[in-house]
Amino acid sequence: MAEQWRVEFDAEVTFRNGGSLSVRGFRLDSPTPELTDAEVGESLVRHLGLLMVGGVEIANRRMLAEPHKGSRGVETARPTARLVDLSHPIHAGMVTYPGVPGPEITDHLTREASRSVYGPGTEFHIGRITLVANTGTYVDSPFHRYPDGTDLAGLPLERLADLDGVVVRVAGDGLRAVDRAALLPFDVAGKAVLVHTGFDEHWGTDAYFRDHPHLTAEAADWLVEQGAALVGIDSLNIDSTDGPHRPVHTGLLAAGIPVVEHLRGLEQLPASGFRFHAVPPPVVDFGTFPVRAYAVL
Repeated sequence: MAEQWRVEFDAEVTFRNGGSLSVRGFRLDSPTPELTDAEVGESLVRHLGLLMVGGVEIANRRMLAEPHKGSRGVETARPTARLVDLSHPIHAGMVTYPGVPGPEITDHLTREASRSVYGPGTEFHIGRITLVANTGTYVDSPFHRYPDGTDLAGLPLERLADLDGVVVRVAGDGLRAVDRAALLPFDVAGKAVLVHTGFDEHWGTDAYFRDHPHLTAEAADWLVEQGAALVGIDSLNIDSTDGPHRPVHTGLLAAGIPVVEHLRGLEQLPASGFRFHAVPPPVVDFGTFPVRAYAVL
């Protein structure tokens, strides 16, 4: 185990609303072998939960090599987290789906025009974007499929944010249809189930619009039965587009399970042990909207 440190000190705390507090020979855990008086003072305030502090004077500070005791508010080991972006950037004119127009990105207020509105040396840009809801990486709510379904504003955050995630890897298997059998090994209850097909490598090319991988109706039924919280895929559509029917959307959205399409970068994720987020703005009477999907490792 790495050597741990504590700091011993005297302190005089004064309060904004009057009064003071004196401590002598007080000890706190330290995340490093050296702290400044200011850092010790901040640690003392956090540890004791002191309110209305006006100032802290530290004296006789010394560092001690001894095991931590669990001081409140003093970080002794900060776990590292890595964020993985799983969304396609949106730019003017990009095509997400055949026949769906790309976004138009223009100025509402240019920086040059803003100079006449604000004070000298102050300028802002305010943009305008016109886009179809199914643009980039987006989430489908039940309202997308059903007129009486939950819209974006009604989707509970528990279905969209800080979800335990699992990745179902089928990339490179040469099959388009992802059936129930591919899902059976996974515990999906209450989880974001992300299907990694690898098809996002074709994003931005004509190949992305042809012969895309998709789930089957039986796979969707199983996900509903098992209680998945959200289902996503790195492909053109979670359904087959060879015909007019959309059984996967129909089944998942009927069960209140949001669908995220056009993910990217799922190869960067472990099979499990990460948190998934894909939150759209809460637009009333709207079924679909782009998200900044990401995972926390």
